[in-house]
Amino acid sequence: MPTKSAAPSNAAADQAAIAAVSQRVVAAWAAHDADGFARVFVEDGTMVLPGVYLQGRDQIRDYMANAFANQYKGTQVTGKPLNMKFLSDSSGVLLTEGGVLHPGENKPTQERAIRASWIVMKEDGRWMLAAYHNCERDAD
Repeated sequence: MPTKSAAPSNAAADQAAIAAVSQRVVAAWAAHDADGFARVFVEDGTMVLPGVYLQGRDQIRDYMANAFANQYKGTQVTGKPLNMKFLSDSSGVLLTEGGVLHPGENKPTQERAIRASWIVMKEDGRWMLAAYHNCERDAD
């Protein structure tokens, strides 16, 4: 477990910037922008979904472009932070819960409800997504 010394000197600003990483994903999803979605990741980032392992922005972009045209067509995504921890002054973990919303929904159905782990790192002064993983969420 990280100690207080793992937090950067400007922890509040960095916490807000890390939380904003998930909002950049939400915004790219809302626009069905596969390029924008992939740009949230570092160049060699990973994305793990049930049955899916993607390595690098190109694979992530290609997967999301196909998904936005097919299984995610017309959908939105939602999420809220559950916990955030710094691992160092330039890395951290964000835990969220949320899921995919079909048209007319304001919360995910149980089969589309997820919890996610976001491993983030600061690259050139900007918080980026290094690795993302989600799994189904237990019932409320």
